[in-house]
Amino acid sequence: MTHRFDVIVIGGGHAGCEAAAASARLGANTALLTHRFATVGEMSCNPAIGGLGKGHLVREIDALDGLMGRVADAAGIQFRMLNRSKGPAVRGPRAQADRKLYRAAMQEAVATQSSLTVVEGAAHGLVINNGRVEGVTLEDGRSLSCAAVVLTTGTFLNGLIHIGEKKIPAGRVGEAPARGLSEQLAAAGLAMGRLKTGTPARLDGKTIRWDLLEEQRGDDPPEPFSFLTRAITTPQVSCHITCTTAETHRIIADNIGRSPLYSGQISGVGPRYCPSIEDKIHRFAEKESHQVFLEPEGLDDDTVYPNGISTSLPEDVQDAFIRTLPGLAAVRIIRPGYAIEYDHVDPRELTHGLAVRHLPGLFLAGQINGTTGYEEAAAQGLIAGLNAARAVAGLDAAVFDRADGYLGVMVDDLVTRGVTEPYRMFTSRAEYRLSLRADNADERLTPKGLGLGLVGPAREAAFSARMAAITEARTLMASRALTSAAALKAGLKVNQDGQTRTAFQLLSMPEVTIDRLAEIWPDLRGLSGDVRTALEADALYAGYADRQRREIERFREDDREAIPDELDYHSLPGLSMELRQKLSRVRPATVGQALRVDGMTPAALTCVLAGIARLAPQSAGQSAGQSAGQSATRNAGRTSW
Repeated sequence: MTHRFDVIVIGGGHAGCEAAAASARLGANTALLTHRFATVGEMSCNPAIGGLGKGHLVREIDALDGLMGRVADAAGIQFRMLNRSKGPAVRGPRAQADRKLYRAAMQEAVATQSSLTVVEGAAHGLVINNGRVEGVTLEDGRSLSCAAVVLTTGTFLNGLIHIGEKKIPAGRVGEAPARGLSEQLAAAGLAMGRLKTGTPARLDGKTIRWDLLEEQRGDDPPEPFSFLTRAITTPQVSCHITCTTAETHRIIADNIGRSPLYSGQISGVGPRYCPSIEDKIHRFAEKESHQVFLEPEGLDDDTVYPNGISTSLPEDVQDAFIRTLPGLAAVRIIRPGYAIEYDHVDPRELTHGLAVRHLPGLFLAGQINGTTGYEEAAAQGLIAGLNAARAVAGLDAAVFDRADGYLGVMVDDLVTRGVTEPYRMFTSRAEYRLSLRADNADERLTPKGLGLGLVGPAREAAFSARMAAITEARTLMASRALTSAAALKAGLKVNQDGQTRTAFQLLSMPEVTIDRLAEIWPDLRGLSGDVRTALEADALYAGYADRQRREIERFREDDREAIPDELDYHSLPGLSMELRQKLSRVRPATVGQALRVDGMTPAALTCVLAGIARLAPQSAGQSAGQSAGQSATRNAGRTSW
């Protein structure tokens, strides 16, 4: 029997949940296909959400009415704003989560989403007719038909767990891998690769000497992820810090040949920025110690996640080295750590809407695209689900660019540059990070979400109220002013230049806060916390805002200039063979995207622009050659090649 849907999302992890919810919010009749509903929202690795760069993604997902921020707020048991001592642009919200609460909150969000049906079962393969994906077959013989499929397989695509010499076919512990899909994707002509990630052992908190360890408290009060959350009501807990020792390093070094990472057993490439403890000892031999964060997995769960010692060493070696850490001499290991290898698709096979270029009807999101992390997966899921629903409705893809948000940066990095290791988001990846702050994600993206029909009435009302409060506060700040002499008399160290400065201008000064200004103008005391945060960040970066706006406009001019699909890079004289191959593989849609292809030079850009000019028709009194010449002139002075 065949059941008909508009969109089918395969996989109930972070990418799958966001994809299914986004598709359903657009009104598409959506199915979420997962092995068991009980595992929807499972936190397979670290029980935490957010961090540097990652926290920005969670705020952006929330601004587009996604699920992750609200679910994390419901499940968070310790909230911390990372980089609080640095500028607002690089601060990252993070929350330790209760695994059971997170899973329950996500399952409730999925179950109550209109237009969304959960189907329990294992995907066997895609139904492809005349080069187009039109459904899914299940291992139990059922089939589901649809107009679009979003594939979010996580680590299940030919997943293989490694613990020392042991190999266990699995997508994660206790769950079977997806075997046939990988071969089907490769047979359809998609370039595939193999990556690796890992997880540490889980520890019994009842066997840890907490009194010997440094306590790490959360923020008080905790700051939510979601713009809809008014306060965190879940009880909060502390984490603790321990570290590796010389004996830890000796045991690992003596047994490193038994690690599948070094025995040749693992072929997949692991995440450089989240290395295993074996990698740390081998690559950073000069370091005498590495910090390990002991993170509770739940309020009523004694399981502890030791963040910082991901490993695939044999169980006996894990047991030996973990006991050398301060506070863990008598610890009991509940489950050993492991590495997992899995297949992925080269993300250069995708459009910026996360559709597979040469297999219409198929969208990919999450680790199948070469990323690592819950947040990266969830952001891709939202974009893929949104665009699958739009494709079904006959609409063009919605694209987020690098100036829209970190989710735009991530997608552009993936589809333009591909991956050589699991991709992880950092604030350093964003050129416009002064504008792409966590505190203003709703200002940047909620209006776009409203225009796409992705944002519901509750968030629309909350956003309107917040923007009205910020606008009123900005007006108030602009109406309060002091001369330089008056400011000095009030204790503010300003240049005695005779100028009058508004409260907003004074706020841009070091160490001046709204609380300090409220001592001068008491009516500023009534500003809410999130309004204060927005004003202080805007004031701090006001001097750079105009320059960044000009940079963004130049970037968007490049991205508005389309490259014809029929441009043959192999026919362009002057291009190196390497660049011809890269450009032919990526097929950049715009001049801006071509600029971001690795190895692009000013001379190579001139060749590409000349090729565009030869293909483009004359129009509107301006020749294509003139247009190309303007692009060349605009980019000739670039210093960031």
